[in-house]
Parts: sequence; C-alpha cells; structure tokens
Amino acid sequence: NGNFRFIKMSENQQSQVVLLQNALKATKELRTSVQNVFGKLCDGMEDGEDQEKTLLNDLQQSLMKVNTDLGELEKMGSSIQGGSQLVIGNTSYLSLDPVVDKTPAYTQLLQSYKWSNKVSEHAGFAHALLHQNSLKRSHLPSSGQAKRLRKHPPTIHTVPEKVVDTLVANLDQMFPDMSLTLSRPLGASGIIQVTLSRTLKAVVVLRGLLIESVIVRGYGEEMYKENGKLDIWRKSKHAVFNKITENASAAMLHFYAPLMADIAVKSFLTWLHSYKKLFSTLCVKCNKYLVDNLPPTWRDLRNLDPYHESCRP
Repeated sequence: NGNFRFIKMSENQQSQVVLLQNALKATKELRTSVQNVFGKLCDGMEDGEDQEKTLLNDLQQSLMKVNTDLGELEKMGSSIQGGSQLVIGNTSYLSLDPVVDKTPAYTQLLQSYKWSNKVSEHAGFAHALLHQNSLKRSHLPSSGQAKRLRKHPPTIHTVPEKVVDTLVANLDQMFPDMSLTLSRPLGASGIIQVTLSRTLKAVVVLRGLLIESVIVRGYGEEMYKENGKLDIWRKSKHAVFNKITENASAAMLHFYAPLMADIAVKSFLTWLHSYKKLFSTLCVKCNKYLVDNLPPTWRDLRNLDPYHESCRP
C-alpha cells in the first residue's frame, strides 16, 4: 500500500507539471495574440472603405483569438492545485520587495533566526553546567553573607545645609583677605562666591561638601547675567584667569577626598588663597615676573610655590 501511494503521488505530481507546462504555453500564445492586436492597431490603415473593413475584420478575429486563449488559460489555472500555505506571519510580505538584491531582508532574517537558536541552545547548556557547579567562596550563612555584603549608600552629597553653612563661615574667618559668600540659587547645591583681595573672583559649585566645578574670573569682571542670575559657566575674558581655571580644576581633583570632604574644601581654598599676589610674585625657577606675557599661574600643590607654566617642575 505504501508503494502504491508513492506511485500515485508521483503520477499526480507529473500531471501537475504537465498542466503547468501547458499553462505556460497558453500564456505565451495569449501574449502573442495580444501583441498581434496592438501591432495591427499601430500599423493603421490606408484610405478607402475596403481597407477599413479589412482592418475591422482582422481586429475582430484577433480579439476573438485573444478571448479564446484567455479562456483556455483560465481553465488550466483553475485545474492546477495550489501548494499548502505556510503560516509565516508578516514575513510573507518579504517576497513582494522589488529590490531583494539591494535589501536582503529575508537572508538576514534567516541568519538572525539561526543565531538566536544557537544562543538559546548554548545558554541552556551553560545554565545546566553552572547550576551543577555552583561556586561558594565562603562558608558563611546566607544571612551573615548578606550583612557582610551590604553597603550603605554615599551620603557626602546629602550633607545638611547647616553643616555647609558652618564650614563656609569658619573658612571665611580663616582668610581675612578672602571673602566667601554662600548662596543656593540652584536648590540644595551650594555655590561659594570667592573674592580674593583685589586680584580675582571665583565661583565654586558644591554638591554637599564635594566641589563639582570652579570658574575663575578677573576682579573687575561681571559675575551675574543680564537677568540677575549668577553665571557659573562663562569663562573669563583674560587668558591668565582661564589658565588659573584649568589649574583650579586640576587642584579640585587633587584634593578630592569624599571621606574628609571638609578638609578637602579647606585645602582647596588654601591653595586658591596663594594667588593673592598673582601679579607681584616672582617665579621660583626663573625669578621673573612674566613669561610669554603671563605671570606665574601655576602653584605647587604641596608648598604653594609659584611657577610659570613653562617652568613648572
């Protein structure tokens, strides 16, 4: 019975192939008939009633031939069995893409499908192996291990405002010739406006007790915008103070100490205070006031000695 079914299916397939071949021949004949109709219409006719009647008769016969070929093709098409349709969702519309060579979406989709299957398979193998060989680096109970690994969130940036106010007030008294004014125009973050003698001004932005940014400007430069708000981003018009801003940013990172933030702020302001005599201090190395039209803009982070940028150790 199995062999009989196999032979029967083969005969059915052969008959379908024959029907397809006949349908292709019928399609070719239909195209030829239609081409003849348009060819006669393009040729036109010569003057005379006989020529007109002849052309009309030829067109009538050609159209009848087209109608006959079309009917035969429709009969053959209805007798051909359609293949089983696969439920592939929206991917069936990929065959309608006229530029398959330029956008090989189906090929890429197939590769992605194979890759995802491999990843899923390998992940299953890895999960099984890791589940069998679980690593235990200590014999502590789960509760003790949880306590040991528990970390407290950082709180240095959420210092109460009273602590910041007290620190700035103490530092203001520590440096008589350097004025420190604390304000909070940005909310909880404090901003210290520094006025160092008649030499320079600076804006120090704090987040809790951590210094986030520093901008240094000249003593005569404006610190506020036209709308009356404090300008914490605009650079100075003078190259000497822009250079000090760069050095101040480096010093801010050097003195960074989250566990001793108050000492870090004090050390940074002590370093900034060393610019009090910026334009009347000699370079320690070259013993000159100016080099490249600039005074000594760099200060040693340990002993606060002044140096030119080209003379710094």
